[in-house]
Amino acid sequence: MIERLAVGHDDAVAVARHVRGYAPAPAAVHEVVAGIVASVEEGGDGALFMHERRFGGGDVPLRVPAEELAGALAALDPAVRDALELARANVTSVAAAGLGEDREVALPQGQRVRVREVPVRRAAVYAPGGRRPYPSSVVMGVATARVAGVEEIVVAAPTHPVILAACALCDVDEVYRMGGAQAIAALALGTESIPRVDVIVGPGNLYVQEAKRQVSGRVGIDGFAGPSDLLVLASAGADPHLAALDLLAQAEHGATSLVVAVSDDGAFLDALGRELQGLFGARPSIAGGPKVLVDAPGPDAALAFAEAFAPEHLELVGAAAEALAPQVRSAGCLFVGAASATAFGDYVAGSNHILPTDGAARFASGLHTGHFRRRMNEVRIGDAADALAPPGAAIAEAEGFAVHAESMSARIRQNR
Repeated sequence: MIERLAVGHDDAVAVARHVRGYAPAPAAVHEVVAGIVASVEEGGDGALFMHERRFGGGDVPLRVPAEELAGALAALDPAVRDALELARANVTSVAAAGLGEDREVALPQGQRVRVREVPVRRAAVYAPGGRRPYPSSVVMGVATARVAGVEEIVVAAPTHPVILAACALCDVDEVYRMGGAQAIAALALGTESIPRVDVIVGPGNLYVQEAKRQVSGRVGIDGFAGPSDLLVLASAGADPHLAALDLLAQAEHGATSLVVAVSDDGAFLDALGRELQGLFGARPSIAGGPKVLVDAPGPDAALAFAEAFAPEHLELVGAAAEALAPQVRSAGCLFVGAASATAFGDYVAGSNHILPTDGAARFASGLHTGHFRRRMNEVRIGDAADALAPPGAAIAEAEGFAVHAESMSARIRQNR
């Protein structure tokens, strides 16, 4: 299905909402997932194994032994191993750029507040294995967690040789052959054989994502990863064949993936439509999901549509489109220039492919070290108590907390 629409600057939000509507609405899985989570919380390993036998492979024990991981790595195609090592190195370098340093603030009254960043102790990466295995998701999640300083990194994934090899390559501490909502519940809540984690990240099907959402009050998560999407914003000079390949590559993720192009060059969109029609039938890995072409009166309207759509992936191609890069605020990851195919970001560019979907790029970020770290303040008042206690007590008394006021006032030197 290829749809052709038009957008103006004033109706960008409405058109973006309309295009989002082309993606099929997800099934209602809340109650099913809630039942699985509750049963694992109550029944521990017994419930987990029962759900694994029902929905997964049912292999027990769930933890993959070190010798099986090592064997998978030894048997891995050398070219694939080299590629995964390149991906790990590049993701590690980019992730390291996001680390913050501790900072100490000296305030006028004499107290000092140190702003500290500390890693969580234990984190899990979920690697899906439904239609295809995703060793790249192992690399994205584990390399970022490692840079963040996480002590223990766990992977939950189906037993597939390339997944296990990626886990061995990335020195994962524990690997469990489990999936689905039951895996998320076990990681978040803990069972007799699986210690709970502090953070869970990674893509997965609707049941996995709903489970992450439901346990997010007990563990940290990276976000709700829905169907993938790509928006190509093109101007004169863009190559319709390359744009079509990028859109169809994204469509390989499944029939719910939403691929869109917007341009003020109608001839480009005409050519792109022909390319999509011609390429689609000859590539059986491409799912038949929605493909949308949007006419814009100019670059500003195209950018307004892109910002309202807030794509997971945004490509800017053509000189006028590429010049818009500094103005982009709402995209999971931005790819600039004809050579910058989104597929590079999925594997070896160094950027992370675990990204906000369904328009969440308006407020959410792609996976980074901050998902595995938390910020806390370390406070040292010292002699500043003399200056801070009176105003602090005044606020406390205004709020009706007399003992708060008394606690601070007791620190004044003449009251000690």
